[in-house]
Amino acid sequence: MNSALYVTKRDGRQETIDLEKIHKVVTWAAEGLDNVSVSEVELKAHLQFFDGITTSVIHETLIKAAADLISEETPDYQYLAARLNIFHLRKKAYDQFEPPKLFDHVQKMVADSRYDAELLSDYSAEEFAAMDAFLDHGRDLNFSYAAVKQLEGKYLVQNRVTGDIYESAQFLYVLIAACLFAQYDKERRLDFIKRFYDASSNFKISLPTPIMAGVRTPTRQFSSCVLIEAGDSLDSINAASSAIVKYVSQRAGIGINGGRIRALGSPIRGGEAFHTGCIPFYKHFQTAVKSCSQGGVRGGAATLFYPLWHLEVESLLVLKNNRGVEENRVRHLDYGVQLNKLMYERLIKNKNITLFSPSDVPGLYDSFFADQEKFERLYVQYEQDESIRKETVKAVDLFSTLMQERAGTGRIYIQNVDHCNTHSPFNPEVAPIRQSNLCLEIALPTKPLQDVNDEEGEIALCTLAAFNLGTLNNLDELEELSDLVVRALDSLLSYQNYPIMAAQKASLNRRTLGVGVINYAYYLAKNGVKYSDGSANGLTHRTFEAIQYYLLRASNKLAQEQGACKAFSETTYSQGILPIDTYKKDVDKFCDEPLAYDWEALRADIKKTGLRNSTLTALMPSETSSQISNATNGIEPPRGYISVKQSKDGILKQVVPEFGRLRKNYELLWSIPSNQGYLQLVGIMQKFVDQAISANTNYDPSRFEGNKVPMQVLLKDLLSAYKNGLKTLYYHNTRDGMSDPQAPEVEDDDCEGGACKI
Repeated sequence: MNSALYVTKRDGRQETIDLEKIHKVVTWAAEGLDNVSVSEVELKAHLQFFDGITTSVIHETLIKAAADLISEETPDYQYLAARLNIFHLRKKAYDQFEPPKLFDHVQKMVADSRYDAELLSDYSAEEFAAMDAFLDHGRDLNFSYAAVKQLEGKYLVQNRVTGDIYESAQFLYVLIAACLFAQYDKERRLDFIKRFYDASSNFKISLPTPIMAGVRTPTRQFSSCVLIEAGDSLDSINAASSAIVKYVSQRAGIGINGGRIRALGSPIRGGEAFHTGCIPFYKHFQTAVKSCSQGGVRGGAATLFYPLWHLEVESLLVLKNNRGVEENRVRHLDYGVQLNKLMYERLIKNKNITLFSPSDVPGLYDSFFADQEKFERLYVQYEQDESIRKETVKAVDLFSTLMQERAGTGRIYIQNVDHCNTHSPFNPEVAPIRQSNLCLEIALPTKPLQDVNDEEGEIALCTLAAFNLGTLNNLDELEELSDLVVRALDSLLSYQNYPIMAAQKASLNRRTLGVGVINYAYYLAKNGVKYSDGSANGLTHRTFEAIQYYLLRASNKLAQEQGACKAFSETTYSQGILPIDTYKKDVDKFCDEPLAYDWEALRADIKKTGLRNSTLTALMPSETSSQISNATNGIEPPRGYISVKQSKDGILKQVVPEFGRLRKNYELLWSIPSNQGYLQLVGIMQKFVDQAISANTNYDPSRFEGNKVPMQVLLKDLLSAYKNGLKTLYYHNTRDGMSDPQAPEVEDDDCEGGACKI
């Protein structure tokens, strides 16, 4: 290496490259790691040095050199690259490796309007000193490379135009805790802050993107998911569109219910005009969704819901299809098709499905969600009424089109509206579930806004977090973690701002939370059980029973302290009905695990003092937060031992946890022979989960004759999901033909809106 090369310092001065200084940094980053070579990283980096190179570019070159060496044989390079990146970020933020004192840092950030000014009015210098004493900057070194890149790209407070970074991760974690527990009494709050900080910074609790990026800053909108329902009037449609724009601009993932809109050719104003049908209004919603960018990177995203029996359904099913012209396609929304038992029965019995415009069949649309017996009675009655406009389609043809479009686009989703309402924490007579969200795990009541100022309408928000199953040594740990997460998320509901009154009213009345899980695949591997053969059924039952039990206990305890949520009377919990009473009993056929907790005592306590929160669980994709915690995604099996994810920060490689020790225990996605075992596991989870689950179906065409997945297989999985009690189905994934089932695939950092992931 030519020692005459010069480096340009941050202040503009030039001096000779000091290779010994570089060697010290790389040696520090490699300390305690297995199968990493300092000299190999240095050699790869040195080849790219040039005269006048800046210290910043040197750091970035070293980071990339280490990241390029991440492999199955040498997984610890993901930590070496991460440590080099942490070093680089700290130098950028503080001009030195050691972070400043917390109080000094907060004062500076508040003065620059980057942190919420209330931090300084809520806490004294002595309390900040106490926080400083227990926060541990050494935990920065536990991140993997993919985690640090996500922190850098999405979470750390920064100037996104210049790229300047202003904080490091431990300040992020401790200040989120400080904001969330600020209103607690001074005798208790430092203890809560410490315990919540420890749980989140040690990856036991995983927080969603809006909380990680926003809490501690002057921005106060942290709900991950927003559900907006449109009525069948211009005023209501425009009010829904206005709400979409406001929430897309706040980086929320959107669910839109467009199922009430009357069909093409329906009379308007007593026959004065023909209605233009759903498609022009769906295009209107698409424009609203794409009108604001998500952090300057891409437009927002939404899933739009409609019933299978809608008169226009044959046109609506193909809206994402690449064939056809722009006039009859709305390709930049995703769609949730709503089904119920009657629709499935027509399929199984090889009968017809009759299509109606909701405007022509009074009571049918509302009873589709609120009362299944009434829906069937009305549906059959309207079928026999010759005066009503209708079309008749063979059920098998309609379902085949649905599944072909789901397979072709991957993003035609399924909502079983009867399960959403019969196995629900809400009384469907007064608070029916009529839609889900962008990622198909939220199931909350909505009401259409009649106009933009309507306070009687209801926009549903859900605030998310997740337990990292991989960090659990025993299920009893969930008791404290549940108490912490319920308290923190419940505080957030009062702490955040609401751009629309209909959202504020619903959120503060219902106080809905959605706690999910990450690292399930690692949890199974660690316990020596698999997705495909039933061996994980008992463990899954015990785990999700514990999660729901302890979360309900925590919410009941909080209700005793702070009062039950105002709309508690609209929940089934208020009637003493628990998830263990309403789940699909078909689950018992493949899982006979007994209940392990005292549900009767809990039932009595809930009836007596209520719950602080109407909902507590929802299983979300957790694409980003799983990377932060170096965990596997949500409940999904990994596609490879190394996941290679495409994000706006480039290609990020991440190795499954404990790869060396547990390699043989992991069941990779494309090694799983069918969806049946997975769908059983999701059914077991759904027994306890009070909202819904982002569950995927996965198909490898090479397993089938002619490299084509038979329709009967697709329909069998759809029926199994329904039979097992699943409320929703999310992605349909098709393997792209790679020959090695263990080879890494590049996955998009998806669930597009950014915020619906955690």
